[in-house]
Amino acid sequence: MGQKKLIRFEAIKSFPNVLEYPQDMKGKWVDFFKNDHPITLELACGKGEYAVGLGRMFPDQNFIGIDIKGNRIWRGAKTAIDEGLNNVAFIRSHIDKITDYFNPGEVSEIWITFPDPQLRGSRFKKRLTHPRFLRLYQTILQSGGLVHLKTDSPDLYQFTLTVINLFQLDLLESSDNVYAASSVKPELQIKTHYEGLDIAGSNRIHYCCFKVDKLLPIEKDDILKQLISEQGAD
Repeated sequence: MGQKKLIRFEAIKSFPNVLEYPQDMKGKWVDFFKNDHPITLELACGKGEYAVGLGRMFPDQNFIGIDIKGNRIWRGAKTAIDEGLNNVAFIRSHIDKITDYFNPGEVSEIWITFPDPQLRGSRFKKRLTHPRFLRLYQTILQSGGLVHLKTDSPDLYQFTLTVINLFQLDLLESSDNVYAASSVKPELQIKTHYEGLDIAGSNRIHYCCFKVDKLLPIEKDDILKQLISEQGAD
């Protein structure tokens, strides 16, 4: 590990807005933020551009970025400290641990911003909009809570729409070319480091917003696997 990464890993240990694998935080976020404002999560937050950007836009809401990469979290956490954004925090942890940190209904919205699309067919269960993850989100989201996906990967976008259709979830908004619209809402104008890289080479940004407040029967996961296979993902 490079010296710079080591320094940042050590630095976040003293940051008041960073928690690493926190224990006994369920139901205690009111005490942490010193308010009972709604909580929004940014999953696979990287450098935390969305958590910070939303924190600036909505001072009466709380935002928590979650990622395993401490050296990346350092950037967003330091920006939040420097700007006095007391409504922005970060958790260093794996995404599949989120039910350890929040009570049922404790989260109002989830943003998934430019995650690894896990393009190899054998890894599609690792996609953050796979139903095994949606079941986790469903556990902590309040009734009617929203999930937002913003990605430059057409494969992940189409996969997510397939999941939404298969499980008959409520799709509230979708676009396969966000910036082609005549007007773009402020939340979608926040740009992350990875958005700027255009790793997918698609030259367009995809977005969808949906709810996960319906049953997600596990037996349909095999149907999803077959659908993905038929679409040439394997």
